[in-house]
Amino acid sequence: MDLADLKPGRLEPADYARNFADAHPPLTRAQALIEAERCYGCFAAPCQTACPTSIDIPSFIQRIAQDNLRGAAEAILTANPLGGLCARVCPTEVLCEQACVRNTHEDKAVAIGQLQRHAVDDHLDRPGRPLFRRGMPTGRRIAVVGAGPAGLAAAHGLAWRGHDVVLYDAAPKLGGLNEYGLATYKVAGGFAQREIDWLLSIGGITPRLNCRLGQDITLDGLLTEFDAVFLGLGLQGVNALGIAEPELPGHSSSVRDAVDFIAELRQSDPAQVTVGRRVVVIGGGMTAVDAAVQSKLLGADVVTMAYRRGPESLSASLHEQHWAQTHGVSIRCWARPVAITAAGVQMAATRLQDGRLVDTGETYFLEADMVLRAIGQTFDEAPAGGLELVGGRIRTDDDGRTSRPRVWAGGDCRAGGRDLTVEAVEHGKRAAASIDRELGLMAIRHPDTEAAHG
Repeated sequence: MDLADLKPGRLEPADYARNFADAHPPLTRAQALIEAERCYGCFAAPCQTACPTSIDIPSFIQRIAQDNLRGAAEAILTANPLGGLCARVCPTEVLCEQACVRNTHEDKAVAIGQLQRHAVDDHLDRPGRPLFRRGMPTGRRIAVVGAGPAGLAAAHGLAWRGHDVVLYDAAPKLGGLNEYGLATYKVAGGFAQREIDWLLSIGGITPRLNCRLGQDITLDGLLTEFDAVFLGLGLQGVNALGIAEPELPGHSSSVRDAVDFIAELRQSDPAQVTVGRRVVVIGGGMTAVDAAVQSKLLGADVVTMAYRRGPESLSASLHEQHWAQTHGVSIRCWARPVAITAAGVQMAATRLQDGRLVDTGETYFLEADMVLRAIGQTFDEAPAGGLELVGGRIRTDDDGRTSRPRVWAGGDCRAGGRDLTVEAVEHGKRAAASIDRELGLMAIRHPDTEAAHG
């Protein structure tokens, strides 16, 4: 039986406005001052150690307590030029806030993420004179490919040091994950582009959009034209389910990638986005949660996340899992899809046997008129051929140097990371410093470099 009921506009306009508004309203001035006073101002603070970008958290919170929001924003953005975005989307509950010593005494950490957002938002609302000025021009030119968190951080760090940066991206807007890959309620009100506009205001960064590596530009070509290249390519491929995904007549949108679904929501009026009444999201990570919750917010009646392993293996944080469940999403673990039909998904129950995932022999059926794949993304290595890979991603040293001279990489395409926005920012920041050092050494070793690349 065909149960398809796919359509947009299931809700009233006021429902969409409410459902896709900011999930966590900002702190008021009074709330921020009270929360800042809770910080102990620890020496060798564990919260700062837990922050991938090493923001001086006690310092910026102390400045908020002193009502010095500009000083707080400067402390944050010096360490993390995307501090506003990271305050909204990073899992602070398992990073800085988990390390907060207040957990020991009160079982409630200082709201570091909310305080960070309070300071950065105030600066973007009332920027005044620039916090950062571009360094003296060096005459060096660097290509940054990929305008996600890693690429943006690298571009800002390089421009701040006086280099000229050309920032390439395959999409029609800058931002990468920030613009296309996050739930609308996490980054509401066009904040991603506001922060990017601020970042570009330092000068020296020229965007080139709708420009794809491997089609419009090549790595070899960039190395001929530029002094160095930074690759912040992200993960462009989407893992397949490993089962037949039949074309269902008249229902071409019923089985799709969750990342595309989320991107469509970010770039469209939610009332125009098609959703089914019964949605199954296959996967157990942050993307699966974002897709599942937003399906409910669009008006789906029943939304189920299906994950093949146990709950302890879910990559979505406990906070994200709770967020999904409180929004009416059912999470089914030990569930493997074996067939998709016009009526839904046939599932096999699973278990671990001698460390291997096996089927138990039990099967059941989840009715669905829309299935979203959220089982991870892969790095498309073809455009960046010639780079050494490990585990399907680019091998680098701690500063982002790849196996090719004058090529650095960072973000999700780099091997060994945790696929966190804040970690991608740190990759870009460290690579910018490394590129700057290397270009300085090149000038010392080769005094004629200026003439060659001027």
